[in-house]
Amino acid sequence: MFRSYYEEVDISPCSPANIEKREFGFIEFGRGMVRHKSFKDENELGQYLKANSPSDAYYSSAYYSDPETTMEKKGWLGADLIFDIDADHIPTTCNKIHDEWTCEACHFAGIGITPEKCPVCGGQKFAAKTWLCQECLDSAKLETVKLLDMLANDFGLGEKDVHVFFSGHRGYHVHVESKSVLELDPVARKEIVDYVTGLGLNIGPNNIAGKTPSKAALQKMPRLSDIGWRGRLASQMHSFILRAEANDLVNIGVKRRAAETLIQSKDSVLKSWNDIGSYGPAKGAGPETWKRIAESCFAASTSKVDTVVTTDIHRLIRLTDSLHGKTGLRKVEFPVSRIDDFDPFKSGVAFKGGRVTVSANDVPEFRLGGETFGPYKDCKVDLPVAAAVLLICQDRAEIVDEHVQ
Repeated sequence: MFRSYYEEVDISPCSPANIEKREFGFIEFGRGMVRHKSFKDENELGQYLKANSPSDAYYSSAYYSDPETTMEKKGWLGADLIFDIDADHIPTTCNKIHDEWTCEACHFAGIGITPEKCPVCGGQKFAAKTWLCQECLDSAKLETVKLLDMLANDFGLGEKDVHVFFSGHRGYHVHVESKSVLELDPVARKEIVDYVTGLGLNIGPNNIAGKTPSKAALQKMPRLSDIGWRGRLASQMHSFILRAEANDLVNIGVKRRAAETLIQSKDSVLKSWNDIGSYGPAKGAGPETWKRIAESCFAASTSKVDTVVTTDIHRLIRLTDSLHGKTGLRKVEFPVSRIDDFDPFKSGVAFKGGRVTVSANDVPEFRLGGETFGPYKDCKVDLPVAAAVLLICQDRAEIVDEHVQ
């Protein structure tokens, strides 16, 4: 099916800019990783894909004078700024249901997000079994929306410079292709990562996100009119208070009496926002209450990106419109303005017709192309090709009848 896709679909219009200066890498069925390849144009790349039908196709975020030689001789000319937002790095309620990991050293197993080190032996290599569901991709989309807002409003990047993609698996990619980022070194890119993740953020005279401010300092806290993180935090706090009920405040650590008092005086608090652009002391809501609100709103305002990807000036990133080897779904670009209504389970589907019988094992309920399937447990099932490919790529099904109807 991968071969038929690359034989039938022309992905050359989605090839990266300055293709002759990019390094390409491919994971080929039965051969593993092949890299340090280059192509003079889109047609040559297309012919390679048709001839080899890889499970995964990548190109470098970097531009090189000689992409095919060894890394130290390539001649780095610059690199796009890449962000990877993946559900693997975002805590959700669903990953404790469908994600599992096993330490390859001591075989200790757990559920949820794979840790950096094994809690038993300290090992760093794991066999992970993950799944992609609506909650996973909704959480990744939310983080992507926050990132796009920062790139536009805090960094001043226009839509022509920013490209957003569904990765084909459990998240989204954001590419910044602009002369303003081209020559940034890893240290500069780390500064950008620190900004969007809020690392080391110190807001206000008394660091409201991490220390209880005095009542006098409350008057100097972030205002709606402030730029950057001060205005971002002020806006998030204003929105939170506007819609909050007492239980919402209790859930973030505010004492019940203080929460109820603040809700009762919500109108005057919001009037303060409207009159002076910030909040002032409210009866019954002391500095500790505001500290709790600020901490919660700060956490909700950051964007959880993969920090390693953005700082890597030689990174290989998945080729647009190519298939993802773990799902059989496409990496799809879409306009920034469409992100709210973008549906990866429809737009990412590569195979539109045919059905095939598979033996499915331990498959959660899932949605694909407008249909809902499963759950399946040790049974044979007739599925659309796209759904069957997804299960096979996820090692949750095997072919029973190779004939596609």
